[in-house]
Amino acid sequence: MAKSSDGAIWGIHGGKHSEADDLFLKHKVIALGWDEMGDLRALGATRDAFKAKIASTYPADKAASIPVNAGQVFRFVHEIKVGDLVVYPSKRDRNVHIGEITGAYRYDPSGQHEFPNRRAVKWLKALPRTAFSQGALYEIGSALSFFQVKNFADEFRAALEGKSPGPVTGDTTASLVAEEIEQVTRDFVLRKLAQELKGHPFAEFVAHLLGAMGYRCRVSAEGPDGGVDILAHKDELGFEPPIIKVQVKSTEGSVGDPVVSALYGKVEKSEFGLLVTLGTITAQARAFSRAKSNLRLIDGEELVDLVLDHYEQFDSKYKGLIPLKRVYVPAPLEEPSE
Repeated sequence: MAKSSDGAIWGIHGGKHSEADDLFLKHKVIALGWDEMGDLRALGATRDAFKAKIASTYPADKAASIPVNAGQVFRFVHEIKVGDLVVYPSKRDRNVHIGEITGAYRYDPSGQHEFPNRRAVKWLKALPRTAFSQGALYEIGSALSFFQVKNFADEFRAALEGKSPGPVTGDTTASLVAEEIEQVTRDFVLRKLAQELKGHPFAEFVAHLLGAMGYRCRVSAEGPDGGVDILAHKDELGFEPPIIKVQVKSTEGSVGDPVVSALYGKVEKSEFGLLVTLGTITAQARAFSRAKSNLRLIDGEELVDLVLDHYEQFDSKYKGLIPLKRVYVPAPLEEPSE
């Protein structure tokens, strides 16, 4: 066995659905695809040579993906050393397999020809995913097929030696992962709204959102609207107060005091004013609204909150526009009270 404190630790995936699982575990190898490139020993031992080969072999690939893919293959061929450790999280048996690299790169299209770039490995230990911290699992869940494990390398070395990583309650990475997922979702919602619902369609969306919140809405016809895009009310006919006059802004810029003041100038004492924007609201506009009990301003961030709160009540049109899936993520860890 390689000394656990020496050498690099690499992570590898066996395909989107662990298609290479049998190849890895039964034939004691790790392998990469990119089979159309042929034997990679024929290339020069430089990243530029690998980039050029990737570009010529896969001309439809996006330019940004070329150095990423070339880097993975180059490292597999030229940077792995015999004695390095490798971590393979199998989706089939739900175990994390840790092994030692025992052979140099070879091109072998036999068996599963789509994974011809191979290295021999001696599997040393298989552990359930529950044996590792969330941070370690997150690192080996990389979007890349082949990568170096750095942040939690010591945890995998310790696992190989039979040591525990410690209690999960001490792992703050779970909270960081949850925060990242939440931010990615929020960015996605705002981006879809900004790209797909410019102008009048955004007013229709806001009216739909207000409908999900229990209001009945009338959207102004497309064109000049006099500064009021939506009339919202609770009763069926729209006679009973309160009447809400809504102005929407589908731009991602900042909405200032002049726009807010103009909207409020159209609001009677018995009515309410509501401004909804995909962008931000200036401090001056906020200060103006705080002095008006019947005026409410909603910026892009708060709009996303409302979308997430009422998403289940959306119709298929808007669920199709903003496809979201309910997932459960670890809750932030609470600091122990003294």
